[in-house]
Amino acid sequence: MKNKIILLLLLCFLSNFNLSLAEDNPVPAKAAFARGVWVSVFSKSVLYTKEGVDNLIGKCKKAKINEIYLQFFQSGKAYYDSKICDKSKYNEMVKAAGMDTLDLLLREAGENNIKVFAWVNVLSLGKNDKADILNKFGSSILTRDQYLRPSKNESNMEMDKYYLREDQIFLEPGDPRVEEYILTIINEIINRYPLISGVHLDYARYPSPVPFMPGSRFKKFGLTYGYGAKNLERFKDKTGLNPLDQLNNEDEYLAWDNWKRQQVTDLVRKISGLVKIKSADLLVSCAVIPLTERAYSNAFQDWSAWLEEGLIDYAVLMAYTKDNQFVKEVVKSALGHRGKGKIYIGIGVFLMKNSPDLFFNQYRMITNLNPDGVVFFSIDDLTGEIIGYLN
Repeated sequence: MKNKIILLLLLCFLSNFNLSLAEDNPVPAKAAFARGVWVSVFSKSVLYTKEGVDNLIGKCKKAKINEIYLQFFQSGKAYYDSKICDKSKYNEMVKAAGMDTLDLLLREAGENNIKVFAWVNVLSLGKNDKADILNKFGSSILTRDQYLRPSKNESNMEMDKYYLREDQIFLEPGDPRVEEYILTIINEIINRYPLISGVHLDYARYPSPVPFMPGSRFKKFGLTYGYGAKNLERFKDKTGLNPLDQLNNEDEYLAWDNWKRQQVTDLVRKISGLVKIKSADLLVSCAVIPLTERAYSNAFQDWSAWLEEGLIDYAVLMAYTKDNQFVKEVVKSALGHRGKGKIYIGIGVFLMKNSPDLFFNQYRMITNLNPDGVVFFSIDDLTGEIIGYLN
């Protein structure tokens, strides 16, 4: 009996001791899983009517989506109330709805605990050859390939038969005029819209044709970009080398590739600094090419380094494919590059909206790998069946 009493007292003591430890060292709460959706400017059912805004919020609530990535700037046009660039599309939305539906969406999202991020196409002008920056500076601000052709052109070179180019106009990140232009737009957005939760960058990279080359030294066999006039001039001033005809060994080609990567990284660094100065609570994210090797060596988008340095809070991998095994390998590899940030996976719902079982399987597979969040592309492709599954 005495031994039982002693044992009971000891158990009580240990129980109280453990409770004390738990109070002093609480288990950190697991971060909420982010579930987002891209809403592009082509989703005309959203901001052109009040009902469109209400439907968007309703869809998000049903699908348990807590983040909206709303396109604010695309093809050199502002889909917000801008004082510095073409806002004709924004004016169309206001006229069609009879009200400012962007402000309405930001308010309604906040009331429903849904974050809204300003999605900005950084270096792509789409096919808009009348963009304000082109009207101001002309084609000298465009990046070019090693044959001095802009990324969107009508060339009939023999080699073009074997490459799939991005049929868009790209700005040259190594041109200081481009940097000033982008920073001015970002600054206007974060000051005009205090209800946004951050800025989401897209096309923060050079054009990336496929099949891709692992570096400029292979330029005889494919396409590579960065040969904009100002970028060439600045590199030559720094190194004495002209990348068009004076790179003769691997070290010189590596210096050129590192220079191009640095131009993109410097632009992201300045955008991030601008946003964080406004508020440390504002988040900076970027939609990225999911394969780190291709992103690094072909698009010069060193997103894993951005995460390591803390330039972005999270990267969103555009893993758009029906191939679940491919997605699995990409996600497993990417999760090793979290650095100081997080990894979200972009899911190409548009490829699977007519095959919901394929979507369900891919979604389960991705979430079982424990990324920090997912983002669906896009709102128009979230069918009733898919929303019901996510509910």
